[in-house]
Amino acid sequence: MGTVDSSESSRWAGIGRLQAVPLREVWRHEAHDFTVWLEDNIDVLGELVDLTLGDVKREQAAGAFSVDLVATDQHERTVIIENQLERSDHDHLGKLITYLSMQQAAAAIWIVKEPRPEHIAAVTWLNKSRDVDFYMLKLEAFRIGDSAAAPLLTLITGPTESLKEAGDQQRERSERHHQREQFWTGLLAAADGPHTHSAVSPVIENWLDAGSGISGMVFHYRVRKTSADVGLLIQTGDKERNERLFAELLDRKSAIEARFGAPLVWNLKPEVKKCEIVARGWEQGLDDVDAWPELHRSMLDSMARLEAAVRPVISELGR
Repeated sequence: MGTVDSSESSRWAGIGRLQAVPLREVWRHEAHDFTVWLEDNIDVLGELVDLTLGDVKREQAAGAFSVDLVATDQHERTVIIENQLERSDHDHLGKLITYLSMQQAAAAIWIVKEPRPEHIAAVTWLNKSRDVDFYMLKLEAFRIGDSAAAPLLTLITGPTESLKEAGDQQRERSERHHQREQFWTGLLAAADGPHTHSAVSPVIENWLDAGSGISGMVFHYRVRKTSADVGLLIQTGDKERNERLFAELLDRKSAIEARFGAPLVWNLKPEVKKCEIVARGWEQGLDDVDAWPELHRSMLDSMARLEAAVRPVISELGR
């Protein structure tokens, strides 16, 4: 074994070792000790979350409960602070959300000994709201040698613009899905008697399909924000089969258009492995809510005439 050079050993004599200290050894009681300390040292918390916190009050009423700390930030917003010198739990998360409502706060700070992964995920999800900011902090205590214990607060998760934007996108998508479902509900309800899509339920997509009797060939409604159309879509997954079915229909174009009563748009789209015959398009769509009733009737009429026009050919192809 080699020997330790005493000069090398003395070289590091002035560097201590960081030792973890149990939180209950530093603050025996959560409300009477830690919350009081945090009230007196609110600037430590404010610097970490980039808020200037002031007008701090302890044990503020929130219905039958009381909030550990309530403060205001530099924007005159109410900020609530919930302390938990234990592992995070559902009870405290529920209280936090209740306090936000009761205090009409704009930000919440949750300080815990040990943040559980599911609660980190929950706070991250809550930060997708534009209305409230959520911060989750981990509290630890350390000392070096015989020094006094010092707190260490670490920001685990907090609000970011990217999270807010993700929340905006999710809400917009949800609203769009709901609007589409309403549109298709109205269209199906407007039909008189049995029709091609009688067995179909409203969906959140921008299309509504019903089978034709041939796999991969469907009668197709489509709606966008400012447009809509109906047609026959051929999308079997096999480019050659798509084109073969399309060619069979195209060979009978004159007869099909005569039965339909107007020219159709014949679209061969080999690059996306699909073909379609569009019966009619409209320059109205989801945004034109007042026009929905008339648009529904017109779309149903075009679909009925398209089906009557192509059914004879589809019957031949299905043999």
